[in-house]
Amino acid sequence: MADYRVHSPIAFLVFNRPQTTQRVFATIAKAKPPKLLVVADGPRSTHPDDADKCAQVRKIATAVDWECEVLTDFADVNIGLRKRISSGLDWVFEQVEEAIVLEDDCLPDPTFFQFCDDLLDKYRHDERVMTISGANYQRGLRRSTDSYYFSRYPHIWGWATWRRAWQHYDVRMSAWPKVRDEQRLSDILNDPWAERYWTKLFQRTFTGEINTWDYQWVFACWLQSGLSIIPNENLVSNIGFGPEATHTVGISELANMSVQSLGFPLRHPVTMIRDTHADRITQKYHYDPLPFWKKITGKFRSVVRSRLRAVLVPGTHGELRY
Repeated sequence: MADYRVHSPIAFLVFNRPQTTQRVFATIAKAKPPKLLVVADGPRSTHPDDADKCAQVRKIATAVDWECEVLTDFADVNIGLRKRISSGLDWVFEQVEEAIVLEDDCLPDPTFFQFCDDLLDKYRHDERVMTISGANYQRGLRRSTDSYYFSRYPHIWGWATWRRAWQHYDVRMSAWPKVRDEQRLSDILNDPWAERYWTKLFQRTFTGEINTWDYQWVFACWLQSGLSIIPNENLVSNIGFGPEATHTVGISELANMSVQSLGFPLRHPVTMIRDTHADRITQKYHYDPLPFWKKITGKFRSVVRSRLRAVLVPGTHGELRY
């Protein structure tokens, strides 16, 4: 089967990781988009090797050998994750009406591109839909034979949207104090536990304690009562977990998730009703912190394993050895 050639523009968000950038760019190159918009942050002054790594990444991300218009938005100095991606996507949607968005550690299955193409076209003028996501966190569970379902959660490990939706994005979350003080999250979530969780998260994001851009996108989508499309197969694997990442630095069951291909033509849901069951699973396993008793037992197991290894493998000081 021949490689699918994507019709939509692709926005590629990069920084200083040549290895993951190369792998993701290889999938983009096979899809041969007609327009590639590359957004890059600048090197950090506190990291001497950043300048070389950033230069390598920019060279990789623009090494186009097919007919393609390449546009770049490169920062001269490091402006950080929050400002770089938010301003970069503002720039992207000044250039194009719609786009597929990939970060340098989000490796898609080839069918991800046709999935986005088809749905960008189908829902282009339907303002109920804000996001087309490539990731699926349902742990293999599904409730229908459709190709996708509707959710309130806009996953951003490989996604797509339109200018008409992105216009509602506000990195400063200016509406948050009013939403918080009027306790409007209860109207959106109808779940006291989730409401407490997101209230704390949005507040920390609003004050800048959390240096990110994506929780603001969740907030923007919710203010518009927007739906997100989630594939019933996981189409994107995050290969960026590790010490070089900004946020995904720890061990996670979401790291390097396997991907599956979708069949075409897509099987569309007959209704546009949000799957509340799937959303409860997402909230429970992807967002909610571990219950207190799991934290305690997890720490206990970790201490026991560490001490056993220190005894059985002298000189390891509790390092993991397998």
